[in-house]
Amino acid sequence: DDMVAITLGALLTCGIVAGLIWLTLYRRNVHIWLISYLRRSRHIRKVRDSVRGTKHIIFCFADHFEPYRAKASDEVAMVRAHRWVSDYEAMAGRHKDADGRPPIHTFFYPEEEYNYEILDLLAQHCQRGYGEVEIHLHHDNDTSNGLRIKLDGFVKILHEKHGLLPLQDGKPRYAFVHGNWALDNSRKDGRWCGVNDELIVLRETGCYADFTLPSAGSDAQTSTINSIYYAKDDPVRPKSHDTGISVRVSGQPSGDLMIIQGALALHWRQRKFGVLPRIEDSDIWVANIPIEPRVDLWVEQHIHVQGRPEWLFIKLSTHGCFQEFADSMFGGELDRMFNRLESKYNDGTEYSLHYASAREAYNIVKAAEAGMSGNPNAYRDFSLKPPHYQPINDQD
Repeated sequence: DDMVAITLGALLTCGIVAGLIWLTLYRRNVHIWLISYLRRSRHIRKVRDSVRGTKHIIFCFADHFEPYRAKASDEVAMVRAHRWVSDYEAMAGRHKDADGRPPIHTFFYPEEEYNYEILDLLAQHCQRGYGEVEIHLHHDNDTSNGLRIKLDGFVKILHEKHGLLPLQDGKPRYAFVHGNWALDNSRKDGRWCGVNDELIVLRETGCYADFTLPSAGSDAQTSTINSIYYAKDDPVRPKSHDTGISVRVSGQPSGDLMIIQGALALHWRQRKFGVLPRIEDSDIWVANIPIEPRVDLWVEQHIHVQGRPEWLFIKLSTHGCFQEFADSMFGGELDRMFNRLESKYNDGTEYSLHYASAREAYNIVKAAEAGMSGNPNAYRDFSLKPPHYQPINDQD
């Protein structure tokens, strides 16, 4: 009887612990993507083992760059931007990838925070080879027409006043990150968007790819994870990008918009309270610093174009212009991250590292889709050429 009681007690304890773990994970919306993660984990191990020769890592940093955070004044916003440019260039100058290039930062700049002087400063910074500028947007209770007006207006400003966007067939193109992660009205409460045909509006206004995901912790997270895929918009249904068609070698563009995701995983080597796995969501923040095990986990997710597994994509997100980030990251954390990448994943034999902007990462994806192989450095400008970085009236 005592043994039965002990066994039942142990089972009850295990059940309670398991229930608490599941409840914690459920509150973080892990149930949205857990099944996809478990299925993919089994498959991706075989893919990793099948790769022969050098694995090329394309590393892209997508920054939700918000200098006016907490309703900052113009003066404070300018101070933040100047500090970023100065400190980033000093830090990046200590690092190089396999192609001799420094880390390249992509500034997804908020439409609602436009400031000519700040964008002019970033244009100069980018022209020196440290980054590129794309579009970020926070909106709420919006309409298709309202969204279109915002995007068309900001595309025109970035192109004509600053020369910051690439051209294709004479029209400016841009990458996109959605504020509050709510791409295509994907939150259950309908906040921070309101537009069910957002993917269509993005495509029609010149968007070439979305870099919003993952959004772990939010119900805006998709069930599709660790993927590069095309999403087809359903103008009636929100969150049309929940699933899609993987970009593949010798494939054809499909749907309305390419989605390039960052890594999403359970991090068992960093457990909360020694029990719960932490959620790796590719977001760099003061409370979630880019220490070495995270770098390894990003690589292990092996995000790639189907049929080109030797080209691995790592896409990170951050809010770089926040004071808290700058103090921590420029205090040595970014150096640690880049040191890990360059020491372990850039030996020229097993791995080769390539720092890329969002545009360059997209170009390399398109090159893989077109059947290109070899060194992805050759395809940084495959589809979209670099911006001019000059106001349109100053261009020849």
